[in-house]
Amino acid sequence: MTSLRKLGSSDLEVFPLSLGGNVFGWTADEAQSFAVLDAYTAAGGNFIDTADMYSAWADGNRGGESETVIGDWTKARGNRSDVVIATKVGRHPAHMGLAADTIKAAADASLRRLGTDYIDLYYTHFDEPETPVEEIIGALDDLVKAGKVRAIGASNISAARLQESLDFSDREGLARYVALQPQYNLVSRETYEGELSDIASRAGLAAVPYYSLASGFLTGKYRPGTTVDSPRAEGAGRHLETERGRRVLAALDEVAQERGAQVATVALAWLAARPTVVAPIASARTVEQLPALLAVRDLTLTDQEQKLLTEASA
Repeated sequence: MTSLRKLGSSDLEVFPLSLGGNVFGWTADEAQSFAVLDAYTAAGGNFIDTADMYSAWADGNRGGESETVIGDWTKARGNRSDVVIATKVGRHPAHMGLAADTIKAAADASLRRLGTDYIDLYYTHFDEPETPVEEIIGALDDLVKAGKVRAIGASNISAARLQESLDFSDREGLARYVALQPQYNLVSRETYEGELSDIASRAGLAAVPYYSLASGFLTGKYRPGTTVDSPRAEGAGRHLETERGRRVLAALDEVAQERGAQVATVALAWLAARPTVVAPIASARTVEQLPALLAVRDLTLTDQEQKLLTEASA
């Protein structure tokens, strides 16, 4: 499909919107999750993002619920080879940290829950500065050589540690990060832009941002005087209290009205057009939430529209 984008230097090709799996087994039960996954793939989507810890924070959950739902879905649909599954290591309650043995044991546990013999993209979830990059990259390289992982990435890592990791991989000829998952959106630009994005650009890394819609704020549903029924409402609503948040919302409204698009679609289109970004991540608890996300594939902002949003978010 022409809408697919190459993921960094890997041989993976992905849809320009990655479907966040954090809600699966949490705010979306199995039936809802299957319906969302079915609708996403029916529209051409193929890039599913999860983590081994999702959703350990919920009462009664142990971590791995999202992977289990995704694994059960691919088994039921018989479509494992049609989707690119990304998961993360380092924060599952039973496999905390990035020691070599922990990474390998966590990967095996993820493979069991996903019901597959390979992970397409395996991220370190949060860097662990006390663990040498040589140990982390060495363990990830072993997984690649064993055929358990196709490509590796990093999330929540400093510029210095990212560069150190890339340099070690290059020097030793080991598996090299191809993707970076930073927090990045119209009201959180400093979390990626600058040294981190510069390294990604030089190294040819694909950025796959999380919190692309700022926990729902950039959907436009948070307005003065409104109440939103969401576990993330308090955090998202705080952006209304900032001048930047209000400026961004006004600019999004203007572009959305001119283009006949949803506010969320415009916010994702701005992000998808940023340097190094290949596919923003966004989650949907219901099928009804999906169209505004999927529409990013077909919305290309003009230079003037991008400038308006970029200036509003400064």
